[in-house]
Amino acid sequence: MTSFYNEVIIHNCNENSISDVFSNMRGEYTMKEQTKDRRLILFGTLLAQFGLGTIYTWSLFNQPLATAFGWNLQSVTVTFSITSFALAFATLFAGKLQDKIGIRKLITICGIVFGIGLILTSFISTLPMLYLTAGVIVGVADGIAYISTLSNCIKWFPENKGVISGISVGAYGMGSLIFRFVDGSLLSHFGVSKTFFDWGILGMIFIVLGAQFLADAPFISSVSKSGTIQKEFSLTEMLKTKEFYFFFIIFFSACMSGLYLIGVVKDIGVQLAGLTPLAAANAVAMVAVFNTIGRLILGALSDKLGRLNILIFTMAVTLLSVFTLSFFTLTFTNFFLCVASIAFCFGGNITVFPTIIGDFFGINNQTKNYGLVYQGFGLGALGGSFVAALAGSFKATFIIVAALCILSICLIVTIKISEKRHHNAFSHSSAYAQGSI
Repeated sequence: MTSFYNEVIIHNCNENSISDVFSNMRGEYTMKEQTKDRRLILFGTLLAQFGLGTIYTWSLFNQPLATAFGWNLQSVTVTFSITSFALAFATLFAGKLQDKIGIRKLITICGIVFGIGLILTSFISTLPMLYLTAGVIVGVADGIAYISTLSNCIKWFPENKGVISGISVGAYGMGSLIFRFVDGSLLSHFGVSKTFFDWGILGMIFIVLGAQFLADAPFISSVSKSGTIQKEFSLTEMLKTKEFYFFFIIFFSACMSGLYLIGVVKDIGVQLAGLTPLAAANAVAMVAVFNTIGRLILGALSDKLGRLNILIFTMAVTLLSVFTLSFFTLTFTNFFLCVASIAFCFGGNITVFPTIIGDFFGINNQTKNYGLVYQGFGLGALGGSFVAALAGSFKATFIIVAALCILSICLIVTIKISEKRHHNAFSHSSAYAQGSI
């Protein structure tokens, strides 16, 4: 593994400037302590992310809640939309909170609030209370802890940002995958209220325990591909760049396509592919599996192949998949292939985006900057339902998703061209300054 300090040392700088970089770090660390701490921090991040990811087992609770309390099923399903929106919105405040109280204390508090939210849900008797406890409280705690632990861990491993992002976000997906069986078993044996209570306790244990291994990442001064010290953009400075708006649109498009499919995959299988409800339900498990695989594989590949290249790939595959769902006769095989492809790409996009924002706008302000870009997740969750209601059918909605994919690919290519021109301009000016031209 490349030394942590290789990413900190700045080319063509004198010893004084290098020492300034080290003096900016929070706390005094030796190289041996850095290596030891990083392993523990990664372990703690995985524990916390695993507990936070259990939130995506929510679909298991819709029908049991509707049956237990006599509520309309659609009214119950609104809960997860509220959770997703609260999760995304809360990420805006994660960076400031971490700066104020530190990562360990912040995640400990989030873990406790996450658990309390689910425990309170076990005592609810009205829909508004369900929306407040399982929707707002759980969503806010999950969002702040998710983006804080992810960004902090990436900062500790700047030489392998894609791999670390993939592992971290993969643990989040694994929490959902494994707890589908845990919560499913609890529901069948103890009922919905007791399951919420037990889930709250288990989730709290994972998150709070993981928090105890965390530490705030030191200040890092990165070197860009052109050999210059990478600028650290503040939130205000980032908002003045066109790349921010391009990335926001791309992220919104990626999230809308993935989240919309996750919400209706079973219905698509029954209505468009002619599958039995039981066969179509298998697609739900497939989405979870390929979503997790995409996070691990594409995160690692982004370090080697380039993150923008990975984005072009994921958006192109998503475009091809929704085009197939819209215009081809669906069979068991091509339906599951399309579903798996979209889930795989969605998982990859969720993994690659935090590292892209760090690459373009600086790693030290990543929590705050990515928190703003992450609003595309919440809007994507709501946008899919809104677009589907306006379009009136699955196929019409997929055509709109395809159009967004095409737009996103064009924006990514534009960013690549702009980045290449900037690199060439810098190389030319450097050569001129050194007298080689």
